[in-house]
Amino acid sequence: MEETQMDVETTAIYERLIKIAKDSDITNYSVIAPLARLDMNLPPHRNRISDILDEISRTESSCGRPLLSAVVILKDENIPGDGFFKMARELRLYDDDDDFRFWIRELRRVHDYWSAHQ
Repeated sequence: MEETQMDVETTAIYERLIKIAKDSDITNYSVIAPLARLDMNLPPHRNRISDILDEISRTESSCGRPLLSAVVILKDENIPGDGFFKMARELRLYDDDDDFRFWIRELRRVHDYWSAHQ
């Protein structure tokens, strides 16, 4: 992320998301949460990982890049959590009702962007 101050945990997650995006892959919350010493079984920790991902994607959007947190999905649902779509609506990037279609489009944008920036 450009010209922002990130804590160690956010930096670790950000760097991992970039690697995942460059590999044109996806991950889930329970895989990245330990990078910030978070346990997805604890509600406050789930809120914190959501805040970290929100911060990363808002910063990416402000830099003209796609929403990097699109590579993070709920393990049992195979789609990002509600916070991803709420944030995209707040950024005026998404005004439809088809979450899956928006997510696939944004995931492609993330993979395309980062694979071109190896």
